Amino acid sequence: MSRIGKLPISLPANVQIEVSNENTVTVKGPKGTLVVPVDRDITVATEDGQLVVTRPTEQKRHKAMHGLYRSLLNNAVNGVSNGLEEKLELVGVGYKAAMAGTTLELSLGYSHNIFLALPKEVTATALTEKGKNPIVTLTSIDKQLLGQVAAKIRSLRKVEPYKGKGVRFVGEQIRRKAGKTASK
Repeated sequence: MSRIGKLPISLPANVQIEVSNENTVTVKGPKGTLVVPVDRDITVATEDGQLVVTRPTEQKRHKAMHGLYRSLLNNAVNGVSNGLEEKLELVGVGYKAAMAGTTLELSLGYSHNIFLALPKEVTATALTEKGKNPIVTLTSIDKQLLGQVAAKIRSLRKVEPYKGKGVRFVGEQIRRKAGKTASK
């Protein structure tokens, strides 16, 4: 059995689950609603306040999907009950972030500012304190969309290994390289 797939998902009291005939799972909670399409071979059932995902055979394909759909459903339950958050730190001289409605304005050392329109499911806040690096906080109920938006922002100025300048996740460890002067 898949170590992840066999674990039941505990449902909080304020989360409702509906499984349709097309094997689409709708997860409703206080933060919102998410729809997770599940493969036809995988069965999803609610037992004793827990969500259980089972597979029909021991085929490699079924084993892979078992853990995948369990993780996707767990992410949906966590998202609609607690919400999810991702923090990005802008490291560099003159790097700035500001919100204007649903548009994130970034100044990342280029000759122009970058304007990024955020999806309506993702909300962002930009915090700038004197003497500290600006921090952009993204919140959403959809973990996949949140990760995709965070990766897009990070790709605008990836962290370079010599000085460590760029956009990074808060707490991310950067492998630093020694420069040319280290050889002497």
